Amino acid sequence: MKDREYMRDPDSSTSGTHIHEKTEDRADVRSVSRNEERTESRTEKGSGSRNRCMRAVLALTVFFIFLPVIVTMLWTVTGRWPWPSLLPESYTTRTLQELFSGSSSLHEILRGSVLIATIVALLGTVIAMMTARATEIYRIRGRQIISWSAMLPLIVPGTVFAMGIQVILIRMGLGDTVAGVILVHLVAALPYCVFIMTDITAAVGSNLEEQAQILGAGPVRSFFDVSVPQLLPGILSSASMAYIISYSQYFTTLLAGGGKVKTLALVMVPYIQSGDRALSSVYAVTFVGSALIVFFIFEALIHRIMRSEES
Repeated sequence: MKDREYMRDPDSSTSGTHIHEKTEDRADVRSVSRNEERTESRTEKGSGSRNRCMRAVLALTVFFIFLPVIVTMLWTVTGRWPWPSLLPESYTTRTLQELFSGSSSLHEILRGSVLIATIVALLGTVIAMMTARATEIYRIRGRQIISWSAMLPLIVPGTVFAMGIQVILIRMGLGDTVAGVILVHLVAALPYCVFIMTDITAAVGSNLEEQAQILGAGPVRSFFDVSVPQLLPGILSSASMAYIISYSQYFTTLLAGGGKVKTLALVMVPYIQSGDRALSSVYAVTFVGSALIVFFIFEALIHRIMRSEES
């Protein structure tokens, strides 16, 4: 009996050891899975709190962006808004009547402002594109002097520039003319256009254009079919910047146009300086709205061009 018990003892001890090891392994697996679940829950809680914080920051940003717009739009129809009232006490249509049937014809002013700004945007972008290709693609001599000279209008104060160029325009016979105003606005917008087009031209390069020429395309076709589609983002940015700079010019328009060439900025600024918040607000809303409409038109044209190129 003792021998039999002795013979069974090793097997029983071995099986007990295996069972104990399996139990420990299961316990370890369970503890590891629990730790992973806790880590995942903590990660989800952390990501959820971060998402809530980001949403709160985004909501506050949108609120503080649109709050001045809402207040300005309220002022366009406000008759009386004393402090500390949260809302106007009375409303009026006096500002709208002044805007549409006042001494200044709104449609003529808008047409003139948009026409001048569009011409400046087109000329500025074309000149900047040629300047960028000359300095970045063809690497002509004196390119650093050309790039530095393009930034000179930013160095010279606007008042000094406007008073000096007024004398030049009078001598050239362009004083108090639309052409003179376009020339002044073009000089003011060119540094920004050149800066934008130089960066994107250097980034695009000329490798694809050269390969198109090797495959048989002419210089003009390779430029318009290969380089221009890649330059479209920069062209849009340059045109938009030139447009808004020309559209918002006041002092240079006043001196170069002599008060005869009327733009929306030229009409709006005196109302702002007079302290009439209602009239200044209605002109400000008209100014911003008309600029946004033109931007949307530019954006739609660029998207249409890009879709036609893809198809």
